Amino acid sequence: MINSEKSVASLTEKYNVAAPRYTSYPTVPYWDSDHFTTGEWMQSVKLSFNESNDAGGISLYIHLPYCENLCTYCGCNTRITKNHRVEEPYIKAVLGEWDMYLKIMGDSPVIREIHLGGGTPTFFSPANLETLIKGLLDKATAHPQAQFSFEAHPANTTVEHLQVLHRLGFTRLSLGIQDFDPRVQFIINRHQTFEQVQSVMNSARSIGYTSVNFDLIYGLPLQTMEGLANTMHLVSELMPDRIAFYSYAHVPWLKPGQRRFTEEHLPNAHEKNKLYEIGRSLLRTYGFTEIGMDHFALQGDELLSAEDTGKLHRNFMGYTANHTQLLIGLGVSSISDSWYAFSQNVKGVEEYLKLIDAGELPVLKGHLLTGEDLALRQHILNIMCKGETSWNYDNAVPAVLIQALERLEPLEADGLVELSPLSVKVTPLGKNHLRIICMALDARLWANKPTTQLFSMAV
Repeated sequence: MINSEKSVASLTEKYNVAAPRYTSYPTVPYWDSDHFTTGEWMQSVKLSFNESNDAGGISLYIHLPYCENLCTYCGCNTRITKNHRVEEPYIKAVLGEWDMYLKIMGDSPVIREIHLGGGTPTFFSPANLETLIKGLLDKATAHPQAQFSFEAHPANTTVEHLQVLHRLGFTRLSLGIQDFDPRVQFIINRHQTFEQVQSVMNSARSIGYTSVNFDLIYGLPLQTMEGLANTMHLVSELMPDRIAFYSYAHVPWLKPGQRRFTEEHLPNAHEKNKLYEIGRSLLRTYGFTEIGMDHFALQGDELLSAEDTGKLHRNFMGYTANHTQLLIGLGVSSISDSWYAFSQNVKGVEEYLKLIDAGELPVLKGHLLTGEDLALRQHILNIMCKGETSWNYDNAVPAVLIQALERLEPLEADGLVELSPLSVKVTPLGKNHLRIICMALDARLWANKPTTQLFSMAV
């Protein structure tokens, strides 16, 4: 078993390779879009809806891409503008896309989850957000235990935003903090004060929001151990219910805004791991429990209960306590999941608006999952959500699992997993390397190893 700090550091260096985050399997670069049609996607939506709507409902993700300023660390699909006249045409288009899906489903959907992401959802006025949500729910039914959540920038979230969305059923709020260090905020162009965050939180809780999440990032440019420790101290004064503590993904070949700084401004792999360990240790000290990968929650949080009961699920939005078979993504670049297939919308606002105006689903690409995909997807989900997976075949174990076990043997030697011919179990040390463990199960990646860097580094 690996115990020493030196050995842990050497493992960090050894496994610091480009790796997917496994919010899906297959991962987006390995989707077989050449053998995918929009018609087949529509059929998979209808099938999934018929199988699951009455049992638990569906989930909606709405991508609201607009921001007034570019945060240079950001890897999301955004459109930077201070022109708020873009709001109404975009909302009209999203509701137009929703009407297309309503026709495909053919019956009134039960909405189990709604999540507004971005971009900056609070770029939109409270009145326009109300138009959006009422339009979504007008021909649907909210599940009795529905959970609606939205992402917000602390610097532009008003009391009216909070009141209007709460009146419409929203009880969960996620605030993008990233870091409180002024030097880091300056270089990533993300500015909010402790007082602004505190004000939004106090207002949300007084209005009746039951869950507040903070997004924090380690590995940012100019980030230091002392600065991150101070950020965690300020977090402990505010005590959100959940924290997503993400690794900064440096992908300047995809996001040119990240070229505002260079690798010289970034911590190296060893320093980045130390930042994670310091943050992780402090969060534990403050009473947070680690969940899966990157997520932490206070005792009593629903995510902890879901993990304890084996109901924790991971999708394109992260971890959730509610697994709906059908997730429909609306808006530019949104990804949908019918369980049997994935699809992603076009990424340009103008193209999206044009396709909606023409009455066409704005699908850019997608993937129909094979039987092997479905099996491996479940095993990867099990690793990500339960820390273990197993299989039992009447006949021979499939070759892809035998090959996965062979790829996992060096990880077992390093103390990251425990293997048997029919199972994989993640060790406490292995929790820091979930992406690497899942890579061993990624048959599509190993069958077609990338010749250029597709993913961010694991550390």
